[in-house]
Amino acid sequence: MKALFEADAADALAQLSTTQPIKLARRDFLKVTGVAGGGLMLAIGLPAGALLGGRIAQAQEPGKKFVYPPAAFIRIGTDDSVTILVNKLEFGQGVFTSLPMLIAEELECDWKKVRAEHAPAAQVYAHPGFGIQMTGGSQSVTSSWQQFRVIGATARDMLLTSAAQRWKVDKARLDTRDGVVIEIGGQKRRIHYGALAEGAMKLEVPAKIGIKADPKDFRLIGKPTLRVDAREKVDGRAQFAIDKTLPGMLVAVVARPPVFGGKVKQADLDPAKVTVKGFKSMFVIPVDRGGSGVAVVADGYWPAKTVRDGLKIEWDLPAGPTTSEQLAQYKALAAQPGLPARADGGPDAISAAARRIDAEFEFPYLAHAAMEPLNAVIDLKADRCDVWCGSQFQTVDQIRVAQAAGLQPEQVNLVTTFAGGGFGRRANPVSDYLVEAVQIAKGMKQAGLDAPVKVMWSREDDMRGGYYRPLHVHRVAIGLDAKGRPIAWQHAIVGQSIVKGTAFEKFLVKDGVDHTMTEGVVDTPYNLPNMRVSVHHPDVNVPVLWWRSVGHTHTAYVMETLIDELAVAAKQDPIAYRLSLLDAKHARHRAVLNLVREKSGWGRPLAKGRARGVAIHESFGSVCAHVAEVSIENNAIRVHRVTSAIDCGTAVNPLGVEAQVQSAMVFGLSAALYGKITLKNGEVEQTNFHQYPVLRIDEMPEISVHIVPSNAPPTGVGEPGTPPIAPAVANAVFQLTGKRLRRLPFDLAAT
Repeated sequence: MKALFEADAADALAQLSTTQPIKLARRDFLKVTGVAGGGLMLAIGLPAGALLGGRIAQAQEPGKKFVYPPAAFIRIGTDDSVTILVNKLEFGQGVFTSLPMLIAEELECDWKKVRAEHAPAAQVYAHPGFGIQMTGGSQSVTSSWQQFRVIGATARDMLLTSAAQRWKVDKARLDTRDGVVIEIGGQKRRIHYGALAEGAMKLEVPAKIGIKADPKDFRLIGKPTLRVDAREKVDGRAQFAIDKTLPGMLVAVVARPPVFGGKVKQADLDPAKVTVKGFKSMFVIPVDRGGSGVAVVADGYWPAKTVRDGLKIEWDLPAGPTTSEQLAQYKALAAQPGLPARADGGPDAISAAARRIDAEFEFPYLAHAAMEPLNAVIDLKADRCDVWCGSQFQTVDQIRVAQAAGLQPEQVNLVTTFAGGGFGRRANPVSDYLVEAVQIAKGMKQAGLDAPVKVMWSREDDMRGGYYRPLHVHRVAIGLDAKGRPIAWQHAIVGQSIVKGTAFEKFLVKDGVDHTMTEGVVDTPYNLPNMRVSVHHPDVNVPVLWWRSVGHTHTAYVMETLIDELAVAAKQDPIAYRLSLLDAKHARHRAVLNLVREKSGWGRPLAKGRARGVAIHESFGSVCAHVAEVSIENNAIRVHRVTSAIDCGTAVNPLGVEAQVQSAMVFGLSAALYGKITLKNGEVEQTNFHQYPVLRIDEMPEISVHIVPSNAPPTGVGEPGTPPIAPAVANAVFQLTGKRLRRLPFDLAAT
């Protein structure tokens, strides 16, 4: 791990993501661990380096799969309680329920006695495919589907072996149910898991184990299940990073430059002039050390913010964009040849068209606007750094914090807390807010303040603090034959790359094209001949990042509104037209369209002044469609009802799937109706929700979610509901007004 620390972070992450899975010596690390409240738990005693992120990888034996020690994920108490250590961030998506369900299904414990905790930041908890501990890309259940079930089955097998040895019987004579080992025949003895945990500890972890092959055998998976963490979030026991307190802890806020990349030129930081009670210190955070601005430290948030807001700072500011000028530049780029992302057929095929459709689309910068603004607690010592935060990128954040603190990653103890939303903002490849927090902790020590610190961002800080969904322009020309069928599709996309200059560039950029910008277009399921797609990646002084559903946020809108326009040109029903463009290999799309058509009452008469629109899109392995029922009230769009259908493979927790589709739909609808970050000379103009509204409760449409039955492995759920909602609404608006909306957020006055 020392080599990883000394290397550039990008190389370190590349190494982390390509290294063989960890192999742990089994017997050496298993032990009996005492637990608060008495009793013993099935737990694993990892060396300190492992718990703190150190690498414990050993040579992988050829032909053997890595065996995850179940005790790293499961604790069984003598009271039969079962604690599942969840290696993902729980920030509203329900992994504290869905992932324990996977383990509990195979472990066959008593679900009423299951609880969940965040796992520590350690390599054993890394994503099985990516090699880093992370939460994103709607991968939580998909990446754990096999892994967690095997872990549960392995623990069950060890408990069965423990019981067989105790009773001196053949293990084949034993079975399990609800946390109890049962003897079949013989004396018909019963013993609870809690009484077997100690014996199970002393056993070798079996290298090969079977899991339930027939979904008919599932007792938990596929059953609507209430969330494990709901009660503690309702009664206030759940701890978010913003709630964390430590003895003697101070609070810091930061005055950041109004233009990204700015530096402090001059500031009056005389502490003698500060009269605010509780004030402790203030200092400039050096830009070259991962900071930018002036930190103010006090014994509470309000005194720190009061002093910060009164500072007189002269800034050295770089040039920054103005949105109107940036859009004009992007439109000019869209008319020029770009980097090829797809090149089917001849470039002149459109010249043979009987009819041509030309369209230009504008998409603004979007803020993540999570309910819990960015924050972190840092306790920095000479040989150790403890961090509390709602991290989506534990491995990345651990490495970045270590670099900033001058430590090795295994000296960083990153504690994952609940987070009040994230949507990608807490998965930053440069760990911006955590690196800044470490620099503040270092500055405090230089100022003689040896105390832990909570760095807090106000809503205004968070809104104007950067890392937005990029601004995009699309320019599309479609050639149609005499029957309204597409014969050529030329598509240009202009927007910043979100991975350029990060450790992910080598995986997500090919021949200069950022895949996250073209997803949803180059891989469209529709049969579109002579499709040619090009991109431009301008460099702009605005930090950008993935945002819930990433590139699909804009590509789905373009594709689904244009396909709808083609249906009108062909004088066909929009759903029937889409089905006609989907071949047999896209059976999932066809099933979703048919289901949403049935459940929405498509084609049935609506109340006067209302219309329906449909859109479908595949993202993160799932196919989701919405039918939106819309009216225009006081020259504003009103969405009354949304009917949703999704094929997400096996729905581990149907209640969780329903909640996620609803959440993603609302997220996307808020952006479609209101979301917009604009800049003037590099300064963000929006500061809070009065200028960046989100959907209010009285605007919430009635929504029903319908899941296509499937026994296939699960696919993503957290994001696929976002992309289709804006085009579904826009297509309904066309039915009402005859206008095609080419600009987001929606503007009925625009032509």
